[in-house]
Amino acid sequence: MKLVNKKNFISVICITYTVISISLTIFEAFLKGGANDTQLNIFMFLLLSILGVGVLSQHYRLERFSPLAMVIIQYLAAIIIIIVSLKVASYFTDVHPDGYKDMVISFSVPYLTGAVIYYISLGLEVRKQNQILEKIKQNKK
Repeated sequence: MKLVNKKNFISVICITYTVISISLTIFEAFLKGGANDTQLNIFMFLLLSILGVGVLSQHYRLERFSPLAMVIIQYLAAIIIIIVSLKVASYFTDVHPDGYKDMVISFSVPYLTGAVIYYISLGLEVRKQNQILEKIKQNKK
């Protein structure tokens, strides 16, 4: 039995890379007694990735809306979470005056790219499932 195959090869690479990068970053920050800006950015991108995937994974809760409304609601929810998080963080550390704008842009570009890929993949999967259901209906007749 092969654990890594053609279908999951890229996913395994991405997961492995992420685990190694985050582990190494935590290890280095622990050894040095604190994280530098680069390490903080790595953690921030991890948190933003978790937020993006988390928001996209909740699409089924918004199925009563049109696909465009669903995408806009998800995006706005993520942006609100980012802005509120930065506002809370501003009570503990200094946030650059352009920090809010920079964070929204840093999140928006990869999120919107990922959302397009996600919804295209979802549409293709739904089409495939519909074809399977249609074949089943035809075989019953």
